[in-house]
Amino acid sequence: MKNITIRDKDYTKWLKTLKGKIRTVQIKAAVRVNSEMLNFYWELGADIVDKQKSTKWGDGFIGQLSRDLLSEFPHINGFSTRNLKYIRQWFLFYSTEFVSIGQQLVAQLTQIPWGHHITIISKTKDLDEAIFYVHKIVENNWSRSVLTHQIESNLFQRQGKAITNFEATLPAPHSDLARETTKDPYHFDFLALRDKYNEVELERALVDHVTKFLMELGAGFSFIGRQYPLEVGSENFFIDLLFYHVKLHCHIVVELKSVKFKPEFAGKLNFYVSAVDEILKSDKDNPTIGILICKSKDDTVVEYSLKDIHKPIGVSEYIITENLPDSLKSSLPTIEEIEAGLSGGDE
Repeated sequence: MKNITIRDKDYTKWLKTLKGKIRTVQIKAAVRVNSEMLNFYWELGADIVDKQKSTKWGDGFIGQLSRDLLSEFPHINGFSTRNLKYIRQWFLFYSTEFVSIGQQLVAQLTQIPWGHHITIISKTKDLDEAIFYVHKIVENNWSRSVLTHQIESNLFQRQGKAITNFEATLPAPHSDLARETTKDPYHFDFLALRDKYNEVELERALVDHVTKFLMELGAGFSFIGRQYPLEVGSENFFIDLLFYHVKLHCHIVVELKSVKFKPEFAGKLNFYVSAVDEILKSDKDNPTIGILICKSKDDTVVEYSLKDIHKPIGVSEYIITENLPDSLKSSLPTIEEIEAGLSGGDE
């Protein structure tokens, strides 16, 4: 029978809808299969632990079990000795606190791919940290590589750790949600800068790597612009980096300082946040938030500086893993060349 090509618009439209339904079914089937597999792994892990306690088979029985199962089910990779040991480790990791972690978390555990679970139990230190990453995976749909990066960069220890005045300047629970968008310190390990650099170079480098920068900032940040202009009275001012947070429904002003925190930095950021509230904020937006990211800070000085500021501001440090060696510096533009390429801006 000769193949024909249908070019009817109605057919094309119906085909597109049908493909979408098939993809949805595939996703649902994959989730259901994953859930059933993980429920089976949980029972298997419990059985392995029980048999090791109640019999004299010894630790070597896992290898024997692997050979016997693979002989019967040769196409199922999950029965390797290594994976059976992971299943046992996974069960032991959560089982001691299984009752207290609640049914909602149990349901979330079955939504996460098995490879993610292996990463969590291999790299996290305790149950609280593991649960933190479980929630983040479900919330943000992280890949395994992103999960690994976040664990290795100590996101659990850094998130929500900036010094802020959010509790005094924002209503609850918005203040808690805002605090969770901050980190301290921020890891800019994707940058390569000279030993001596200023805010302009730092700002430009972050924008050049905006995808990685947004990943480090966290879910919800939408980049609006760099050196964003604001006309206040008869003067023009320029915000280092301006974002809109789609979950908090507010603008976020980010100011960068390549030096240690000084109290006057908070005053300047307070001015920018006020200006954005007046000029850009709509009636549907929540109050604008300011985040100041410095090379270093004295926490006590920061706390005193934020005490009487009435706009929501957070202050954090940043870390760059290493600067460029001297041999590579000549290939980069100078600070003066960078500044000459800018239209202007308020330092």
